Amino acid sequence: MIRGIIFDKDGTLFDFRQSWGGWAARLLREIAADEAQARRMGQAIGYDLDTNAFASDSPVIAGTPDEVAEILLPYLPGVSHGVLVTEMNRLAARAEMAQAVPLTPLLTALRERGLKIGLATNDAEGPARAHLAAHGITELFDFVAGFDSGHGGKPEPGMLLAFAKAMGLEPASVVMVGDSAHDLIAGRAAGMRTAAVLTGIAVAEELVGYADIVLPDIGGLGGWIDGLAAA
Repeated sequence: MIRGIIFDKDGTLFDFRQSWGGWAARLLREIAADEAQARRMGQAIGYDLDTNAFASDSPVIAGTPDEVAEILLPYLPGVSHGVLVTEMNRLAARAEMAQAVPLTPLLTALRERGLKIGLATNDAEGPARAHLAAHGITELFDFVAGFDSGHGGKPEPGMLLAFAKAMGLEPASVVMVGDSAHDLIAGRAAGMRTAAVLTGIAVAEELVGYADIVLPDIGGLGGWIDGLAAA
């Protein structure tokens, strides 16, 4: 019996390519001394300024802002880690997120089934809440955590277990939904079911070994949950 769902954010609730390409371009050009430096930093984080595309192994996909900042800092002498992360988070909070599917009807329907809904992202909590608020869906979430909320980041299971505890749920009754191996590994480590979606950068072959199901997007969750209940 599924009683809760905890979602990743980027690549799951929001289409990764459409949402984060513009943020990366703005960040690199804002912090770089010139275009050549911006391109070098883009290469370092697996982002191509010409095509607005991320490499499949880009640390931006599943990493935390802290981890991305560590990669960029060698290109920015005199800039502190804290200042860079603050700037990254400022621009992230203003990034325009593209919904992977219409979120309000989907999340409303899941809540009407009696499911608890959570969010666990390797983004910072502040930008995550800003993105939910911009789409008018904050109140549809019972729990929101970022890498800086005190539970650690994925692939560790801390955020997921915190959700289960806060909602009074057994981890086995929760589904972790994400677009990266980090998400699914965290779900398995927490003792949860795992559902992969393909609205991020990873392809099905990269995720199938960690997932109970691979779906095109989160729109198929309700039908899959119904199938589990009928089994």
